[in-house]
Amino acid sequence: MAKRKSSKTSKAGAAAAPVDPVDTMLSLVATTGWLNLSLGAVAQDAGLGLAELYRQYPSKLALLRGFAARIDAAMLAALGPGGASSEGSAKDKLFEALMARFDALAPYKEAVRMLSRDLPRDPVAALCFAESGLAKGLDWALASAQLDAAGWRGALRRKILGAVYLDTLRVWLKDDTADLSRTMAHLDKRLGLAEGLLSNQGSLRGVFSRLREKTVD
Repeated sequence: MAKRKSSKTSKAGAAAAPVDPVDTMLSLVATTGWLNLSLGAVAQDAGLGLAELYRQYPSKLALLRGFAARIDAAMLAALGPGGASSEGSAKDKLFEALMARFDALAPYKEAVRMLSRDLPRDPVAALCFAESGLAKGLDWALASAQLDAAGWRGALRRKILGAVYLDTLRVWLKDDTADLSRTMAHLDKRLGLAEGLLSNQGSLRGVFSRLREKTVD
């Protein structure tokens, strides 16, 4: 994560080089939280004027979408040009994709921790991000496993995978193992419960019932 930088001039009189506003946003969120984040602080710490920040990211939500797009790109780059491994089941491919996503999130773990705490207290931003940020990442994870689809089928798969991902994110945030063994074990179990529905087998009621029972446990 990029360190916070001031927009003040250096001793030599030259202005500090601008920083990626998304990096600045993440640094600020990690220290002060999402609810206390201001666009003025992002612009100042990024070494940009408000007009230039507006040109790049016209809102806090746009910065959040920029972060999501960065993680999507990193996930897909890690999977390679053909997506998840051509070998294995749909569950194996989704496991590979989501673990690649967690690997991409690792450098920003403290910021993600603060976002997971604060976004539920900003329901408008949370809803908009879920629909226009997170949903795209889930669609690309499904695409990497050749499971993306149009219409209700694609929407249903996205919702199921989103439930698995967010439930596993909670474990990932607390996972201090070097190899993320807790996260991997949890993700494997959750994908196992949802595999039938994601591959057009099994009933919706049965999958949600099993997921609910495991969550209570």
